[in-house]
Amino acid sequence: MTDTRDVFTEPAPAWSHERLAAVAGEHFGLTATVEPLDAERDQNARLTTADGRAVVLKVSNRAEDDAVLDLQLAMLEHLARVAPGLAVPRVVPTVDGSASCVVDGHRVRVVTHLPGIPLALGARTPEVGVGLGRLLGELSAALRSFGHPAAHRRDFLWDLDRAQAVRAWLDDVADPEDRAVVERVLDRHAARVVPVLDRLPAQVLHHDANDHNVLVAGDRITGLIDFGDATFGRRVNELAIGLAYALLDVDDVVATARRVIGGFVAIAPLDDDELRVLFDLVAARLAMSVTISSHRALERPGHAYLTVSQAPALRLLRRLAAMRPEYLHFVTRDAAGRSAVPRHDTIVAWLRSDGCRPVSPLPFDLRRAGRIVISLAAGAPGTDVAGDPVAHWAWLQREMAAHDATVAIGRYDEDRSCYAGSQFTTDAPEPRSVHLGIDLFVAADTTVHTMLDGTIETVVDNDLPFDYGPTVIVRHDAGDAGPFWVLYGHLSRRTLTTVRPGQRVAAGEVIGFIGDHTVNGGWAPHVHLQIITDLMADPATGPDGNFEGAGEPSRMSVWRQVAPDADLLLRLGPETWSPGDTPDQLLARRQNDLGPSLSTSYRRKLSIARGEGTWLVDHTGRHHLDGVNNVCHVGHGHPHVVAALARQAALLNTNTRYLHRTILDYAERLAATFPDPLQVVYFVNSGSEANELALRLARTVTGRHDVIALDWGYHGNTNDLVEISAYKFRRAGGAGRPPHVQLAELPDTYRGRIRTSDEATGSRYGDDVVAAVARARAHDARGPAAFVAESISGCGGQVVFPPGYLARAYEHARAAGALCIADEVQVGFGRVGRSMWAFELQGVVPDIVTLGKPMGNGHPLAAVVTTSEIAAAFANGMEWFNTFGGNPVSAAVGMAVLDVIEAEGLRERALDTGTYLLAGLRDLQHRHELIGDVRGEGMYLGVDLVDDRDTRSPATDAAREVVERMRARGVLLTTDGPADNVVKIKPPIVFGRAEADVLLAELDAVLTRPGVISR
Repeated sequence: MTDTRDVFTEPAPAWSHERLAAVAGEHFGLTATVEPLDAERDQNARLTTADGRAVVLKVSNRAEDDAVLDLQLAMLEHLARVAPGLAVPRVVPTVDGSASCVVDGHRVRVVTHLPGIPLALGARTPEVGVGLGRLLGELSAALRSFGHPAAHRRDFLWDLDRAQAVRAWLDDVADPEDRAVVERVLDRHAARVVPVLDRLPAQVLHHDANDHNVLVAGDRITGLIDFGDATFGRRVNELAIGLAYALLDVDDVVATARRVIGGFVAIAPLDDDELRVLFDLVAARLAMSVTISSHRALERPGHAYLTVSQAPALRLLRRLAAMRPEYLHFVTRDAAGRSAVPRHDTIVAWLRSDGCRPVSPLPFDLRRAGRIVISLAAGAPGTDVAGDPVAHWAWLQREMAAHDATVAIGRYDEDRSCYAGSQFTTDAPEPRSVHLGIDLFVAADTTVHTMLDGTIETVVDNDLPFDYGPTVIVRHDAGDAGPFWVLYGHLSRRTLTTVRPGQRVAAGEVIGFIGDHTVNGGWAPHVHLQIITDLMADPATGPDGNFEGAGEPSRMSVWRQVAPDADLLLRLGPETWSPGDTPDQLLARRQNDLGPSLSTSYRRKLSIARGEGTWLVDHTGRHHLDGVNNVCHVGHGHPHVVAALARQAALLNTNTRYLHRTILDYAERLAATFPDPLQVVYFVNSGSEANELALRLARTVTGRHDVIALDWGYHGNTNDLVEISAYKFRRAGGAGRPPHVQLAELPDTYRGRIRTSDEATGSRYGDDVVAAVARARAHDARGPAAFVAESISGCGGQVVFPPGYLARAYEHARAAGALCIADEVQVGFGRVGRSMWAFELQGVVPDIVTLGKPMGNGHPLAAVVTTSEIAAAFANGMEWFNTFGGNPVSAAVGMAVLDVIEAEGLRERALDTGTYLLAGLRDLQHRHELIGDVRGEGMYLGVDLVDDRDTRSPATDAAREVVERMRARGVLLTTDGPADNVVKIKPPIVFGRAEADVLLAELDAVLTRPGVISR
């Protein structure tokens, strides 16, 4: 490279102090003492007048272009007008009012002196960093409206836009290692900056905010001096140059840069291209400084100013060259208040969408598995042995056993004490100690599966101590958001031959195996899972198969976007990470606060935090398949129902003494689902209230009191209902059958007196009502007021009545003057699949129907539906009123439930899933002697367990054990029947074939295990 820049070869002026004082007096009217100042090309001196005012006299190099000097003066005058508060020098005019004068061929100027010392000599405090950024931002904003012909300096040596020009002087950098660093930086500039240079915004710049031109006083920026390098260039260069010198020898490059960048963009925002190349320009400026100073030092040996910043510049260059360019880009964006990773938000949105359907990375459903979350933070239990992988694994196994856990989970975004390897030290004054993935601790050799369809990016053995060991990175497609990656670390060496780079893999496919401590970096066996939004790889070499698994605490705002929470794929739920009260804690309070008679399910109690569709999520985040909750009929937390409730609750909720359309619309819509003449609706709050009202209707209308009920029936928790519920009065704590209640035989074709299932069987069982009527008349000559029966007996053991039973039973009851009450509290609203109401399966129309559990999908809502004639007879002058029954919110919820049943075809789904599940259960019956009978309709099924198929003796203990083991495997069921030996299945009717497959597989596994339940 030929040096044609005469201003750099022409010696700087060297006037005596006396001559400088004389020129100041003659041309500027100043009488002052003279103090020389350092300069590279000009001669500068500080003048102090008798009254203490300080100015700077500048004698320009003879070779300096007059137009460039005019540019500098014009810039200062512009800034004085548009930014009078900006801390830059102001022009002091000559005695004749000119901005400068010429003395012996040299242009001479005087400007105000700014207080402070050079940043190079001051403390680089956080306040100074922010202040510098703001100063440069204000300067950049002020210069946008400035232009000057001389700013376009075609051959300006320091023009950062022409950084590639200094390649010609690379050989002048004496040290080969230093030369290689400079060359690498220039290569990065060529690859990342040059292609976008023409589209970067440009304007006039100061272009030389080095640490000798920036002045400070304590924590305050006091000024920016020396406009000698002013030029037209890319706007971002102003910040890049200032940043290059602000970062020299600071402890934390990133922290300091964030402050300067934040200060700048608060005043002068940058666009995406500028943010991307900022650090490349910082490094390029440093490379230019090192190269130019090396070249100038060869030309002018011994001139200290020329190499004053070379050593610190080289130190900073090495630090920056060791950092990933894209990481520095993300730091810049984060400091500028932008999303650090441009694609982060769209990738995360896709990961949360329905289009992303990850599977478990382990050979079992992680969401349903028992789990314990462990910590590796300083002082946490177990960390005292974390340095010994064998002892740590033994500790983990004990903890897992104590909590009935299949897997132990290590947290994302946890500051840990265990990262001791040299690879965790960085340029920052802190190690990389915050975990960027999620750890799943399971036994060595456990298979590891890809969670989504993808392509193997790399398969590498990162074999340093405390590293990943064998590692697989899989690339996935997030649609319009582009690619992202998942890293699986700490695997076994068998993994290295299981998959290969470029291989397509399907979700669920085995991609590796958990490694033990001898190969996985020296850790207890686990897989480290980490989402990566950008591999930050060198385009020239591609990804190297390793990636940071921990980040510096102070830089986590960036790392969280580079490596977002892997729970976006695992979907373990918030309870996993912030567990609520334990079941033991809640149980103790419950027994004290609510009374011990309020029963709970399972030996190992469940603390349920929330529900999702067919799943219940416990306090640890574990998902349990709900096979028994027929209250949340259309699924836990259905959004349409929730929205209807919230909308109406925000509008109005009051009692039914006021006219309100919603209750009428709902009553009419509900009545329309019933056959004539059922058309009048009474709204209440529970199934018990509904059955209580049904009895009151029957007794008021008939003038009688006695009731005929089916044996082993259950109808509610009030005194009257307990008295007609054999399931209560015939069991522990019950008072026995009261005299005004007569029991009709339960038509159980598996355990009952008649064990066939034809029309004749139904009629024969129905004829037992005649005997019950006779007993009722023997007690009260008036006879019974009502015959009450569930349309399918739930507490009797999920007993489906033989054809014709209710028709014959109703015939006899009505002949005796009784009203027929169908209890549909458990089986209504399409659960049976073939019809909306279970009584329709029997071809009958009751006089009164009671509804409850599923009606409000968990909201307290129930009803009685009857005929207009019965309703008229009930209106005998005594008011009937229910404060909350049918309130506007409850009516809105009920309407929403009907919406969902119809819109989602849930009655049809109940039929389809029920038929499928019934077939699966009957297949299990053929393979497991413990199952004596399988029965039911739609999604109301029972599995009758027996000790002996011939005697049909109830397997009560086995049924209890089956339910407990299913609970341990994440499927919730319960038992019913007189002997509690019938496993009942009555889930939300959104239950589909996929859920049925889970239930069948787990039940098969439980029945296959050796123990008390094997047969």
